[in-house]
Amino acid sequence: MSTRRHFLKLTAAAGLAPAIASAQGAGRVVVIGGGYGGATATRTLKALEPKLDVTLVEPSPVYTSCPFSNSVLANLREISQQEFRYDGLKRAGVTVAATSATAVDAATKTVTLADGNRLSYDRLVMSPGIDFNWGALLGYDEAAAQKMPHAWKAGAQTMLLRSQLQAMEDGGLVVMSAPANPFRCPPGPYERASLIAYWLKIWKPKSKLLLLDAKDAFSKQRLFQNAWAELYPGLIEWVPLSKGGKVISVDPATLTFTTEFASHKAAVGNVIPPQRAGAIAGQAGVADRTGWCPVEPVAFESTLRPSIHVLGDAAIMGGMPKSAFAANAQAKVCAAAIVALLAGRKPQDPILINTCYSLVAADYGISIAGVYRPAKGQLTEIPGAGGVSPLEAVGGLRGQEALYAASWFRTITAETFG
Repeated sequence: MSTRRHFLKLTAAAGLAPAIASAQGAGRVVVIGGGYGGATATRTLKALEPKLDVTLVEPSPVYTSCPFSNSVLANLREISQQEFRYDGLKRAGVTVAATSATAVDAATKTVTLADGNRLSYDRLVMSPGIDFNWGALLGYDEAAAQKMPHAWKAGAQTMLLRSQLQAMEDGGLVVMSAPANPFRCPPGPYERASLIAYWLKIWKPKSKLLLLDAKDAFSKQRLFQNAWAELYPGLIEWVPLSKGGKVISVDPATLTFTTEFASHKAAVGNVIPPQRAGAIAGQAGVADRTGWCPVEPVAFESTLRPSIHVLGDAAIMGGMPKSAFAANAQAKVCAAAIVALLAGRKPQDPILINTCYSLVAADYGISIAGVYRPAKGQLTEIPGAGGVSPLEAVGGLRGQEALYAASWFRTITAETFG
């Protein structure tokens, strides 16, 4: 009951209290993907309606968190601190199928698993994360990622990039490429550049970082650039789209990045490639021609396949960005909506919050927040309800925000994984 009360408080704070009266009967919900969206959805469903039969389909026994993984590159954390298991979900009554989903049949409401079993559902929640558009960037494929890591899925790639940085001679050039929108975690490339610069400043002070960007603007831009001028003068060079920053090809054999106007040979190359929804989304028919999944903004039900809900990075959410906090918030709203729908009620319109912290140094944090509500078929940011860190910080605010970031990470992982 304490867990149920905890989730009732969380959802009430988001304006969901009217939507979560107990369902009158049991139902079957299958959730594909055990990240911040999927895992939160399972826990919330069981907390709101313990009679529900909830199964999480997730092949990996350990989830490795992308949030805070940039700190691993800077030697501020170990990869083991990014790893979380699903024991807490099992204790909450969730069935964990330790395999992958290979097919979804929306007509028969079944999910086929890699182990040969099939699961039937009344509602399906898909939170498959992202996959890469291999080949969309000339020269970059899965093999190339072993030479020029993306590290955009945390784990082995994170450690590969860290080892390459550590092995690089002092004075070597680190080159990063950032893709056009949309992609997972809009501020992520700029936090990464910051924390690599933080590490270089200490351990490789003769080295520099070149950030080639397919955009002319990015999240928290003025905050990042002010911090770079203050902390890393001459160490980070950002080349935007309008100045030839878009990378059109890479050569993993020579670690060369080619733009429309120049070529850059790296000592260490980090390619963040174009992305799309996880592959199972395409098979299930919930991804459109963009590669992403359109949903309605109340229950996050697919506009292409009824009774299938899509959360997190894979979905098109209007103004709401692709972040762990967003996925966590969407999962709570979606779970409440599913409980209502299974009870024959109409879900209430939600209010959702997203907050994103970024570290520029170990003791220097910045943040952005937004508040969203349904409008004209998508989630729209409420003007004046969010905000960013002030450009001029006093009283140790940057250090406080770094502490807030660490506290946020501890809180959201404990809530999600138990």
